Amino acid sequence: MVAESWRSNLVEDEAGVAEIVRSSRRIAVLGIKTEAQADQPAFYVARFLQQQGLSVVPVPVYYPEVRDILGQPVFRSLSRVPGPIDLVDVFRLPRDIPVHLDDIEQKRPRAVWFQLGIRNDAAAERLAKVGIRVVQDRCLMVDWRRYGTT
Repeated sequence: MVAESWRSNLVEDEAGVAEIVRSSRRIAVLGIKTEAQADQPAFYVARFLQQQGLSVVPVPVYYPEVRDILGQPVFRSLSRVPGPIDLVDVFRLPRDIPVHLDDIEQKRPRAVWFQLGIRNDAAAERLAKVGIRVVQDRCLMVDWRRYGTT
């Protein structure tokens, strides 16, 4: 039974989702887009979270010339972000997530959130086994509207 305890880090129940939403104040957005792509979820979800009073840390994958997004300095990897991160909100295709796993594990956020339409069970299992809670295939903006507090 102990060997399977990591499964509790795979968050699929509403109470678990609500707890992650309510306890997350500093959110790194992996794969964030820039203001030039304001109509894409990888930008407007982060903007919404910032408007709710959360601290948003931009971690874009592209746009090497960009130095800030949403008025915040850009970091090129999670491990370079100073201080703790409550949640990593992931806007990457499922096949592109594995290249970020070492970086996520090194940073050790409390939780990782794969946005709506994003599911990678192998990546989720790896993160869960090192004690990181994982939500898959849900929109953080929708769940913040449902469970968040300001």
